[in-house]
Amino acid sequence: MQINNLTVHDTKVFVPVLDFEASLRFYQALGWHMNFKAENNAIAELELGNGRFLLQYFYNKELAENFMLHINVADAAAWHKHATTIIETGQYASARLTEPKEESYGSLITYVWDPSGVLLHFVQHLDGNKQIA
Repeated sequence: MQINNLTVHDTKVFVPVLDFEASLRFYQALGWHMNFKAENNAIAELELGNGRFLLQYFYNKELAENFMLHINVADAAAWHKHATTIIETGQYASARLTEPKEESYGSLITYVWDPSGVLLHFVQHLDGNKQIA
């Protein structure tokens, strides 16, 4: 058997959510664009920059609280300010964030937890550091 074409066009991760509509609103408020939403409201594809993921109406506390997204950004402090304004609206009671923190591997990171407990790493590489943090 010969395999002629192993081209990969895309890879996306399924992100778990407790409250599908609240999480969808949260990510859209942060700036993600919804490319599509299934008619049964069980899956939506969200896109920001060159990255996409699938928001999935599935929740497991241990999975959600150990799930992380790594987002390379130009300015982690600006993302902190932006996320703060969204979280301070009070619409996403479980969402939270930390002040930007410079990590030992040369990146400034703003940590944001979505309403389901998923951790977003908004990573700014400092001094040309290109390591994956």
